[in-house]
Amino acid sequence: MKIKQFKDDPLSHFSYALVSNGEMALVDPSRNPVQYYKYAEEENAKITAVFETHPHADFVSGHLQIHKETGATIYISEKVGVSYPHQSFDEGDSVTIGDATIKPIFTPGHSPDSLTFHAFENDEHILFTGDTLFIGDVGRPDLREKAGNTKAKRKELAQMMYHSIQNKFNDLPNEAMVYPAHGAGSLCGKNMSDANSSTLGNERIGNWAFKEQTEEKFVSEILKDQPFIPSYFGFNVDLNRDGAENVQLAKYNVPLKLNVSNIEDEFLVVDTRDEQLYKKGHLPYSINIMARSDSDKFETWLGAIIEPEEKFYVVLEGINKQDEILERIAKIGYEKQLQGIFTLSDKISTSSEKFDVATFDKNKEDYTIVDIRNDGEVAEGKIFENSYHIPLNELRESIEALPKNKPLVVHCAGGYRSAAGSSILESEIEEVPVYDLSEDVKKYTS
Repeated sequence: MKIKQFKDDPLSHFSYALVSNGEMALVDPSRNPVQYYKYAEEENAKITAVFETHPHADFVSGHLQIHKETGATIYISEKVGVSYPHQSFDEGDSVTIGDATIKPIFTPGHSPDSLTFHAFENDEHILFTGDTLFIGDVGRPDLREKAGNTKAKRKELAQMMYHSIQNKFNDLPNEAMVYPAHGAGSLCGKNMSDANSSTLGNERIGNWAFKEQTEEKFVSEILKDQPFIPSYFGFNVDLNRDGAENVQLAKYNVPLKLNVSNIEDEFLVVDTRDEQLYKKGHLPYSINIMARSDSDKFETWLGAIIEPEEKFYVVLEGINKQDEILERIAKIGYEKQLQGIFTLSDKISTSSEKFDVATFDKNKEDYTIVDIRNDGEVAEGKIFENSYHIPLNELRESIEALPKNKPLVVHCAGGYRSAAGSSILESEIEEVPVYDLSEDVKKYTS
């Protein structure tokens, strides 16, 4: 039995291929299946199965496309309530992949329909834990109150998670490898380790959720300080329950225009270029959500700022970025609402106000400072005492709450989010200038 882990860095998502005796199974695959097809060719293996631990909230799975293109059977809990071709797979069932056996364990908590897959061959044991058990943490229980076939309140799911952790792993050996669906940086948990795998024995020792504790204490701990929920999460749960369209066909159905200098309608524009290029010239109604590299959390912030089904355009730095940006948009299922993708003319005239940090530093009282960090970050301390706090994901709906009698200065923790935040305010506020503190915020945090 051979396991290969695939990582999607921007979403901190792990997916897996299990190979045994010429057969391959995929677990929680990303939307674009090409990387798995290439690996199957390398291993001279046939993809025969796709296992889904649950309907994911933070990315779109490629399970249905893989089924159509390879004939692989999709295994998923009957509790998810899907209508696409599948084999119901719940506790008590089992299937063989080559010489390996895979059994589902019902582990609700992150969702009411979550499974952990126990794969074993000879004396080797593997646990694909999905969003139930992470390295150093467990999945958040607050994402299924409004989405999915089966809904549950966060406290109910937290209680389910307690019983899953306390009871469902007891008969498994310490040496069993734990392979989760996410690592540090994902919004599906709050205190995950940087490690991409562990053993069950190590988790029993080091993971807070395995500590002896009352249900009440566990529930209190898991519910506190959870990160915000991006707008697209519920949308992705439902999209994964239905099964997504072929990603290649969906991506390249988006119209492309080169050297655009203006647009006739007023659809929102998402500008993916570096903030310096954006500030020199951009289209009206633009939001600067940078996608310069995998370290930019473009997918997360696109899905947090733009609502599901809200129509928008995208600006590229150059045509060589087309494939990459379309791929990243499709990861969260937003390609259908994308009305077009542009490169810009050098005749673009709209530019952003230049910010004089030295003047700001000496006269902070002459500015309205807007802190767009998340609630948890601000709870640890404000950077500027008299600032207004509005998290970036709430900013578009909260502009009226800001005074318009002084120039506005937007900051986050490191500069990435403030490019988006300042561009949101700049597009909507005419009364006063809007400035981006950008990376200069670090002068006030060191």
